[in-house]
Amino acid sequence: MLDTCAVIELITCPRTKKLDFWDVLDAPDTMPFASFETARELVVLFNNKKLLSKHWKTASQMLKSIEQDYRIEFLPLRWDTALTYASLQLNEAMDHHDPSDHIIIAHAITEHLTLLSSDHKFAYYRSQGLDLIEY
Repeated sequence: MLDTCAVIELITCPRTKKLDFWDVLDAPDTMPFASFETARELVVLFNNKKLLSKHWKTASQMLKSIEQDYRIEFLPLRWDTALTYASLQLNEAMDHHDPSDHIIIAHAITEHLTLLSSDHKFAYYRSQGLDLIEY
């Protein structure tokens, strides 16, 4: 599962630029997923004209393009993800209070998917079942 920052880097960095996660994504048995929460964050960024609005005309067009051009499947949130989210112990030591991050982490834990992220605060959640690849 790709964190929002990984999706943004994937779609904004030229393929020729060496990113540590390209090798993971290029593996033939890899199917990249992202959480619905990532889709929501991307739409907010697009609608606030903070990111990606130069590449697509609408937020819907952006999401469809990401899904088709980058083969990223956005997974819906389910009740069991909400339960994982509700029981997540937050990383207070690093002042990690981003609810979107927590939903994405809970989603990856619930779906038993490896999460790919550059956010160093995520390592704390390994003890709660998060399988994480940091880049």
